[in-house]
Amino acid sequence: MPELDFKGKEFVYNHHLAIPHRPLIPHPDQSIGAPRLDGNLIIHGDNLHALKSLLPMYAGKVDCIFIDPPYNTGNEGWCYNDNVNSPMLRDWLNSNPVSIEDGLRHDKWLCMMWPRLRLLHELLAEDGSLWMTLDDNEAHRATAILTEVFWVAKP
Repeated sequence: MPELDFKGKEFVYNHHLAIPHRPLIPHPDQSIGAPRLDGNLIIHGDNLHALKSLLPMYAGKVDCIFIDPPYNTGNEGWCYNDNVNSPMLRDWLNSNPVSIEDGLRHDKWLCMMWPRLRLLHELLAEDGSLWMTLDDNEAHRATAILTEVFWVAKP
């Protein structure tokens, strides 16, 4: 089976494992009714940390996931910043600001998506469904990365 290759993949391939677990802490003053971690949740914070925090309670139990990642069109001023621990990847990302002419923009998008999709895969139930909104700009790369994460690179 073909493998998706992108600059930085070797640094983010197992990055989801290095994300520290941060416990979810209910805030009664921001809750309606008694705060509970086993009901509807609103999590404020980086989505990578939030996904990791959901794993202990929801791994393999989520029936439906809907994500709306950046379309990466170059028009949004979007810039990859995920506190990646690898100095080599951090230097590479910092030296390549995202712009519409930046040929590495797609590699950065894939580096941002890979660890999130790996965590989503761990959360999704065996018969669960993942839905993603994207435009044509990254749709073919999204198809390739989803294929690899969900069918080839099983954790």
